[in-house]
Amino acid sequence: MTSLLVIIVLLLVGVAIWQLTKIFDLTQVGANRNNSQIANNNDNNIQGYLMFGFLAFLYIFVIYGLFAWGHLVLIDPASEHGADYDNLMWITFGVVFFVLAITQVLLFYFAFKYRGAEGKKAVYFADNDKLEFIWTIIPVFVLAGLILYGLYTWTNIMFVDEDEDVMVVELYAKQFAWTARYSGKDNVLGKANVRLIEGINTMGVDLEDPNAQDDIAVTELHIPKGKKIVFKLRSQDVLHSAFMPHFRAQMNCVPGMVTQFAFRPIMTTDEMRQTEHMIEKVDNINKIRAKKSAELVANGESPLDPYTFDYLLLCNKICGASHYNMQMKIVVDTPQEFQNWLKDKPTIVKTVIDEKAAKAAENAPVAASVANKKVDSAKVAVIAAPVAVK
Repeated sequence: MTSLLVIIVLLLVGVAIWQLTKIFDLTQVGANRNNSQIANNNDNNIQGYLMFGFLAFLYIFVIYGLFAWGHLVLIDPASEHGADYDNLMWITFGVVFFVLAITQVLLFYFAFKYRGAEGKKAVYFADNDKLEFIWTIIPVFVLAGLILYGLYTWTNIMFVDEDEDVMVVELYAKQFAWTARYSGKDNVLGKANVRLIEGINTMGVDLEDPNAQDDIAVTELHIPKGKKIVFKLRSQDVLHSAFMPHFRAQMNCVPGMVTQFAFRPIMTTDEMRQTEHMIEKVDNINKIRAKKSAELVANGESPLDPYTFDYLLLCNKICGASHYNMQMKIVVDTPQEFQNWLKDKPTIVKTVIDEKAAKAAENAPVAASVANKKVDSAKVAVIAAPVAVK
């Protein structure tokens, strides 16, 4: 509500200023004014200096942004390929800022230097092969270098050797939740299809497939440190995007097909929590939450819980009204901790069998009661018949 009032006030201020300018124009009726609509030297000088003013604003804003929001950048990559990904990003940023620093200065300087002036004529160049070669070949080499380096980095990230020891995990997306499916001891995911979704089998796993007998479904993803994980990605309904920012991993989840992404985690959740950068980030968040909690308590509401860092799987596509809520906690354990966590998890097949058994048990007393009532009615009929004859 406050934001709406601020916007309304700003609009009203703008309208008031506009009306004041019209009033000012009316007061100048009869004055000696130049209404030719042709720029003179004074107009051109003002425009030229405004160019320098905008250049200063641009650089000040960029520098301010680096200091004000630079701490929001994720510093410590939690995957093996994260360092290569970050190097590519920083090199690209460096090239962009370098080109920005040179081209913007030249752009606004030439706009000032060659501003209009009375009696000055523009010089026309039909063509300049040397100049055109320079401004063409330099971007070609720079962009080609970035593209080739990007392809090299992407290939290294996406490559999975067939003989490599990996763990296969499926990430299943639907509005607005994630489910993970482990491939079990055989390390092969069972077949699945949305047409097989029924009851507790929300992922549509083919329960008759031999490879599906040891598959395990969870709503909190645990992965072991140091083990390469191959993620198979599916979507039940619309286009989603599996985004794991700390692992520098993102891949679309497309309905009707299976996509793939792989990485090797190199930091457990506890190790990431102990990094200097993360400790500072969590402290800043908790200071903000403490300030907000004080306001909530003053209004008779419950305070916010302290923030604790966790890896998250997010959806990076606007997939619907509750898109912002579509996330799943990721826990990176040591190999032993992961095995201890996984060993007690029931398979999907067992879960479905248990659900059917529970439903059968619930229906059994009802069936027995109905049967007893039928027997009692028969007895009553047998006893009542002789009485009727007499």
